[in-house]
Amino acid sequence: MLAFVIGLWILLYLLEANQANGLVDFIHDAASWLAGWSYDLFTFSREWVQVVVGYGVAAVAYLLIGHAVAGWLYRR
Repeated sequence: MLAFVIGLWILLYLLEANQANGLVDFIHDAASWLAGWSYDLFTFSREWVQVVVGYGVAAVAYLLIGHAVAGWLYRR
């Protein structure tokens, strides 16, 4: 679910969704909070690359952690 929210924000950003829209703003705020630790890990000159990599690192991390936790719970 966490990776979905971040992935949705990346998609909305790349599609240039109206950031004045309440739903888009909510998704952006949630994704920014979730990826706050990874957004400035790397810096790029192009803004779209910064968004994709900065938020993408967090999305992949949440996917890996979620998969590990689900596997651990399944084995219990």
